[in-house]
Amino acid sequence: MKHVTAVEKTELTDAAIVARVLEGDISLYELLMRRYNQKLYRVIRSYLKQEQEVEDTMQDTYLRAYERLYQFRNDALFSTWLIRIGINNALARLREQKRISPYALLVDQPEVLPHFLNLTNAMNPEQIAIRQEVKLLLEKAIDSIPEKYRIIYTLREVEEMPIQDVAQCLDLSEANVKVRLHRAKAMLKESLFKLSSSGDVFEFGNKRCDAVVVRVLAALPSDKEV
Repeated sequence: MKHVTAVEKTELTDAAIVARVLEGDISLYELLMRRYNQKLYRVIRSYLKQEQEVEDTMQDTYLRAYERLYQFRNDALFSTWLIRIGINNALARLREQKRISPYALLVDQPEVLPHFLNLTNAMNPEQIAIRQEVKLLLEKAIDSIPEKYRIIYTLREVEEMPIQDVAQCLDLSEANVKVRLHRAKAMLKESLFKLSSSGDVFEFGNKRCDAVVVRVLAALPSDKEV
């Protein structure tokens, strides 16, 4: 099989990667994980609070997605397809635990709010420490938002997914998504009005990203075994 250079890897579309993986180039599956680790983490973190549970569910999601890769249709977004598997796995884990937990993710505030949490490079050490404390307070506030609103806010505002894609992920109508999104904003407005969210809250950092990728790749068959 033709070797793919580093530059070529960055240019490969998701559909092209899926096709090559199905042809036996399993190592390329890592590209899909790298591309969607952050998005998948945030989605699953909307349902599960314990970090180990989140990572375990992510790993299981990637393995199940690999097993069903032949079912992926090129007329859909891979990210949407993967997110639906992740959501199903997270809900299954909650059902197994016989509990429903309202866990939140970072939400992106309206543009009228200050961008305090986005100014790390311009801050001195004291300001950065304050910013970290604000992030922790923000996370606690978001933890109280009901799940059905939280997940929609996460997908639409944090991940900036189109309304149509959010609706597909959650099997809801676009109108329902818009109503819940509006409700989520209203619930957060009072407590978060003076705060601006940042894309690095509940971040899935490099070491953790690498750890999930390594575990999933170790569980997959090698290219030679295919």
